[in-house]
Amino acid sequence: MEVCYQLPVLPLDRPVPKHVLSRRGAISFSSSSSLFGAPDPRQLSQRRGAISYDSSDQTALYIRMLGACVVFKQLFANVRVRSQVGFEPERRSSHPYLCIDFRTLHTRLSCGSSPADSGTEKRVHRLLSFQRYLHSSRLLRGIPQQIPLHILDEDYSGQARCMLEKVGNWNFDIFLFDKLTNGNSLITLTLHLLNQYGLVDLFQLDMVKLWRFLVLVQEDYHNDNPYHNSVHAADVTQAMYCYLQEPMLSKSLTSYDILLGLLAAATHDLDHPGVNQPFLIKTDHYLATLYRNTSVLENHHWKSAVGLLRETGLFSHLPPEDSMNMERELGSLILATDISRQNDYLSRFRTHLDQESLCLSNASHRHFVLQMALKCADICNPCRPWELSKQWSEKVTEEFFEQGDIEKKHKLQVSPLCDRETNTVGNIQIGFMTYVAEPLFGEWARFSDTRLSQTMLGHMGLNKASWGGLQPEQTAVSEETEPSAAGADAGGSRSKEIPQGSRES
Repeated sequence: MEVCYQLPVLPLDRPVPKHVLSRRGAISFSSSSSLFGAPDPRQLSQRRGAISYDSSDQTALYIRMLGACVVFKQLFANVRVRSQVGFEPERRSSHPYLCIDFRTLHTRLSCGSSPADSGTEKRVHRLLSFQRYLHSSRLLRGIPQQIPLHILDEDYSGQARCMLEKVGNWNFDIFLFDKLTNGNSLITLTLHLLNQYGLVDLFQLDMVKLWRFLVLVQEDYHNDNPYHNSVHAADVTQAMYCYLQEPMLSKSLTSYDILLGLLAAATHDLDHPGVNQPFLIKTDHYLATLYRNTSVLENHHWKSAVGLLRETGLFSHLPPEDSMNMERELGSLILATDISRQNDYLSRFRTHLDQESLCLSNASHRHFVLQMALKCADICNPCRPWELSKQWSEKVTEEFFEQGDIEKKHKLQVSPLCDRETNTVGNIQIGFMTYVAEPLFGEWARFSDTRLSQTMLGHMGLNKASWGGLQPEQTAVSEETEPSAAGADAGGSRSKEIPQGSRES
């Protein structure tokens, strides 16, 4: 379905109002302006890549710009909006917690905010992306931001290329790689892996569309999140590549499976707000309502990824049926990262292994193995060498604690594991390894009994012992925290909140 909106032409000899350039990748029009009348809410789509209506004050109309450079006069003369087939409109209900800017609150809690800033804090930023309003002067998304500082010289680029030669090494330092690529680790790594497998040529992917897609994916990760950011996505993609190289998978997976696995890894936490599912539910967030309190974040990551695929037209050259199948299977992989469904997947995996019924010549069985591989890649931090694992543990715990700080500030009940006064990094990590990571990686080692699997189990045992040694005085607290972590996992209440796995994918 296509709806065409004819908008009045903005005279080019008049200065552009400041409110026009109010959001990154979007143009905002106030209905109070003499240029426009009030829009009909029923005609407006809520999806990204379309017109979005702000129902809180019913005064703003946000128009996303999707394509190449066009003159303002041409753009305002005729704006076309295509409906997103298969997506239910995301209607935002009005409630006080929609005014919470999760990302900026993280910062302001530590530095404090003045009364003068209170008005700004209450602004509602409710496009699909929680961070779309950043860099508001950039009218076209997908164009890498030009930053004159920290320009990489040939030495840095050469070191990054050298690291890519060992991208299959389990000791790969994604933090160093991110620095060497000037914060573009996700783009650089994913593009390298797609080329290494020959997938760009095999699927005849347009390089311009592919590059723009990867840039948009990296942009839509909130790098103000301590843990759920583009570096985490790059780390999961690198781990996924290591698993795809395992003999059981490398000799069985098709090129289609590999493409799907890499894209799912790169987009599995897309547009993560830095808070978990229980937080969204208890604040009556529109995403929780839209997805009926079920795999809220995972569904959002999936729909965001599909939105970017359609916005960039990466698979537009494929038959429509193939493109739709790709989107559905991408969603199946991303939804598998919901930590609240861990026991379901683990039980099914264990049953297959006990009965020796996995047949990787069967497409559905290969897809299930891809789901398990992505689950492992997503929560593999406890299995990394101590130097890397410790950094990830501190980052994910800090993200939990920041959510707890927000909950305290707004007088909400603090979520489990999110109170920095009663929890420590060590006891949270020990509980996570015991109740989540060890069972999963133990079964994965049964499926793929290789040197890599034994290395991961070895690192996890050493890391667990290291955290125990650092927290001898926290034994009592740890004993209380571990059961609560297990209960949250089994009950599905902490979908993104268990440490490492912080699956809030």
